[in-house]
Amino acid sequence: MDEPLRAENVTLSYDARVVARELNVRIPPGEFTVVVGPNACGKSTLLRALARILRPREGAVYLDGALISAYSSKEVARRLGLLPQSAIAPSGMTVADLVSRGRYPHQRLLRQWSHDDEAAVAEAMVLTGVADLSGRLVDELSGGQRQRVWLALVLAQQTPILLLDEPTTFLDIAHQVEVLDLCADLHEQQGRTLVAVLHDLNHACRYGTHLIAMRAGAIVAEGHPADIVTPELVKDVFGLPCRVIIDPEAGTPLVIPAVTRSRTRSAAVVKSAENQL
Repeated sequence: MDEPLRAENVTLSYDARVVARELNVRIPPGEFTVVVGPNACGKSTLLRALARILRPREGAVYLDGALISAYSSKEVARRLGLLPQSAIAPSGMTVADLVSRGRYPHQRLLRQWSHDDEAAVAEAMVLTGVADLSGRLVDELSGGQRQRVWLALVLAQQTPILLLDEPTTFLDIAHQVEVLDLCADLHEQQGRTLVAVLHDLNHACRYGTHLIAMRAGAIVAEGHPADIVTPELVKDVFGLPCRVIIDPEAGTPLVIPAVTRSRTRSAAVVKSAENQL
């Protein structure tokens, strides 16, 4: 099966500042692709280009075999949903109203709000755990609650491809796992193609089926996490000495940062003090 989304020889920039040069990215169909790398390496910029928010300076992005620039905005939104890194809702909007906006791409002149739209919105709010917040103003919610509401909006679009830019932002560890479990279910049970930018490498290894590792605007490795995540790769990409073991729960790579010399000395001092008591 052809890749539903790919970028060919794209150079990405913000005005005169070039972020990435000549990237070639192919998103495998039906996989949960996770993009990892240090801050400012180009992860979110790549996602913006794949979503047609950022136009490449050079090269092209293809969606379902055609230039993404050839589609109307509404057609892109029927094929691809995006959860941006920082989203702001209009003031005074309720949760239900905001999530309902996810159905806009499906509205046409002769097809307005329908029972299918109602069902899609209700299902999205249940899946993300915000159904009981439907009448609340988005302005009143915590950061974590707002993040789940925005995810509900994207799910309500019911697109075969989902792009998620740091979907666990503002969430505590329990809700991070809930959201990523939901993403895994969308991939495994519904066959959706997911692309997510994640900061947590261990989450990326546990949930991703295809990993893209970036550094300084370039792709340095990609493949299944078990095949590419090694101490050498982590040191090369993140500058972090570590051990990589098998996660006893998931059977996936688990990165254990090495203890620094300063922390080792501190631990020795504490140990010595304890022995003197």
